[in-house]
Amino acid sequence: MNIKDTPESWETVSTRRPFEGAKTSVNSDMVRMPDGSTVRRDYQVHPGSVCVLALDAAGRVLVLSQYRHPVGRRLWELPAGLLDVPGENPLHGAQRELFEEAYVKADDWRVLTDYYASPGGSDEAIRVFLARGVSEAEGERYAESGSEEADMQVDWVPLEELVRGVLAGELGNSGLVVGALSLAAALAAEGGADALRPATAPWPARPYEA
Repeated sequence: MNIKDTPESWETVSTRRPFEGAKTSVNSDMVRMPDGSTVRRDYQVHPGSVCVLALDAAGRVLVLSQYRHPVGRRLWELPAGLLDVPGENPLHGAQRELFEEAYVKADDWRVLTDYYASPGGSDEAIRVFLARGVSEAEGERYAESGSEEADMQVDWVPLEELVRGVLAGELGNSGLVVGALSLAAALAAEGGADALRPATAPWPARPYEA
């Protein structure tokens, strides 16, 4: 049996937007159910995100520690950011985030995995890239004064240690959890990381320009 997600759309009878934020908003839709009744579905409208799992030759992953106010915790995360430029190639967004947050570049890029952050309450789609052949970037770095990046702690951690931390409940950022476990699975599969999709693979959840 070939198990995969499939596109489907139930009739939206009406839509309201009770909240419009700087980057995201909230929609309140009245949706017609298969039995003919209608129900309200409130959800976050999100531009989408990219994450980068940068892997060095020693098998270590680049991670960042950042304070996250909604959960009241400092979380270890992968470099990540919003796709807030309409139609932007997600690879370009990922390369930008890796540079801005860690001042790192990579020679080899692959799509590690795609997933929805919380499909019951948000349309946010996330693409996680694997970046290899990493080195320090050239060019002028971001201005640290007043930026979120100035508060980040950057480290290189063995993949095995991240997997252990995820399974022990010590690491909970979704991008890091999905990325670390996906890479561990990819490395154990036939073909390893070289069998992953190319960096420009189609992304139906967030179509983009080449």
